[in-house]
Amino acid sequence: MDIQFAERMKDYAAGIFQVLNDKKDEAEKNGRKIYNLSVGTPDFPPAAHVVNAVVEAAKKPENFKYALVDIPELIDAVQSRYKKRYGVELEKDEIMSVYGSQEGIAHICMTLCNPGDVVLVPNPGYPIFGIGPSLAGAEIATYDLSEQNHYLPDLEGIDEGLLARAKCMIVSYPLNPVCKAAPDDFYERLVPWAAEHDIVIIHDNAYSDIIYDGRVGKSILRIPGAKEVAVEFYSLSKSYNYTGARMSFLVGNRNIVANFKRLRSQIDYGTFLPVQYGAVAALTGSDQTVKDQCAQYQRRRDALCGGLRKIGWQIEDSEGTMFAWAKIPDGYTDDVEFVMELVEKTGVLCTPGSSFGTLGRGHVRFALTVSVDKIKEAVEAIAQSGIICKKCQ
Repeated sequence: MDIQFAERMKDYAAGIFQVLNDKKDEAEKNGRKIYNLSVGTPDFPPAAHVVNAVVEAAKKPENFKYALVDIPELIDAVQSRYKKRYGVELEKDEIMSVYGSQEGIAHICMTLCNPGDVVLVPNPGYPIFGIGPSLAGAEIATYDLSEQNHYLPDLEGIDEGLLARAKCMIVSYPLNPVCKAAPDDFYERLVPWAAEHDIVIIHDNAYSDIIYDGRVGKSILRIPGAKEVAVEFYSLSKSYNYTGARMSFLVGNRNIVANFKRLRSQIDYGTFLPVQYGAVAALTGSDQTVKDQCAQYQRRRDALCGGLRKIGWQIEDSEGTMFAWAKIPDGYTDDVEFVMELVEKTGVLCTPGSSFGTLGRGHVRFALTVSVDKIKEAVEAIAQSGIICKKCQ
């Protein structure tokens, strides 16, 4: 039988992380020691009180039934967290859980967009920002992020004809992969701009707890009028190392929340109850472990970015996220070829910037997911290889 697959499948090639994993396996078979700085999976464990809450809840047989809804304690915990951490008052009908922000972003445009509606997404940006709207049949229009503009969108420079057709705009700071934070005045301009153009803002707030040099991660919902035009995804994956549990939240505009709940009720029966109880423990526990973890990420950033600069690779310090972003060294023009040569010569594995959009070409992204000592070893391996001075050879 000749099975004909949907046309959309042509847009979904093998994921870059699978390609990189195959390259890693090949290098290891050849005896190369690998420093895997490609995938952003936290290497820190979840806090003991979070694990204990999951374990205790999992001992109760009644917690293995369909959850169907978010337990009241979970909604209360999100309200408490947002008030304490961001100074934002949330009503109960402005909160819902999703099966990780990735799933939420993949599906939310199904509630907002008709085929042909325009969704504005960042270039460079995380791939799901474009994939999600495309699943809804939306037209993807990228807004350019440049180093010259501190990787912020030029709101006034977006074509007026495009804005007239735009239904949504996806925004995220600190932004993976470029590792830049946004100043307060950006959001103060963004909210009234969105209201003026009738554009819904979908804010991915995954990294507000991993932000450096005294910066403070914030919620877009603190801006007056934001709940009229915006919703925000808040994730437990990176702040609390709860990645496999898949627990995130959509908060903000109550009409969008209500409609997204209605859509997800057709495909989901609620988050496993022990996972919900673990999330309650995380959200209501001490912030100290979150702050201590951020400090450790910053030490890793200093070891990587500072170390690379010392050996001649000019890389800016990451302002936030668990990543660092760098132009490929002089003498190279193709970021994918450079990544493959880097792992072959040094064992250091990172992600080509072109995986994140056309404007990511010529860059690479490093994940800060190994210890400071391992990062120093990786930097030394790069130094010894001579790869950053290719044009000198």
